[in-house]
Amino acid sequence: MSAPAIRDAATVIVLDRSAPAGPSVLMGQRGATAAFMPSKYVFPGGAVDPEDAGVRFAQTLPETLRRPLMAEPRADAAPPSPETIVATALRELAEETGLMAGLPGAAPQGWTHYHAAGLRPDPAGLIYLFRAITPPGRSRRFDARFLLLDAERLRGDRHDFSSACDELGHLHWVPLQEARRLDLPFITEVVLAEITRLAATPGPLQAPDSVPFFDNRGPQPRFARLL
Repeated sequence: MSAPAIRDAATVIVLDRSAPAGPSVLMGQRGATAAFMPSKYVFPGGAVDPEDAGVRFAQTLPETLRRPLMAEPRADAAPPSPETIVATALRELAEETGLMAGLPGAAPQGWTHYHAAGLRPDPAGLIYLFRAITPPGRSRRFDARFLLLDAERLRGDRHDFSSACDELGHLHWVPLQEARRLDLPFITEVVLAEITRLAATPGPLQAPDSVPFFDNRGPQPRFARLL
């Protein structure tokens, strides 16, 4: 059997620094019968769809987001544009949680949550935080970009998950001090350490000077930082 192809993917970490229990992140649990990471608690996200290319945003991508998203493209496939990665992140967030980051305007075709709210997706508040490629030997492999979003950027009630799909169960805001007690994938534990560091910094969330990259394309793992 041939090795599975590496699929591009995007994950969104929504951070609520105003939560009564302290800085919290939005997480849900994958189903017990899921083909990839069953029963694990994860952040919302998923693979890039062809329809994610060409999505029109309410604002252009900031350079601090665009530049590192273009770093180190893989040689095995045409790289998705930074806009495509961001579209995947915002689309998956809306589908899996019902939550949106947008401004008044025309929604992209097929974005039912945004259409119902009269919103166009807004990438302005996203921060590129982490990148990881699934190691060899797994049933599915992803080149996942982890994007951070301040919950203040959300439109509507951040506790209303009534329009979420059923892909993630037990959706809730998890205090950072409690998140590591959950059944987590290894890479999620690593990402949580990065989030904890940023959450402790006062003032608006700032993009890091470089983005950690766990590169598992080959038989030997490699760690790098993307500028």
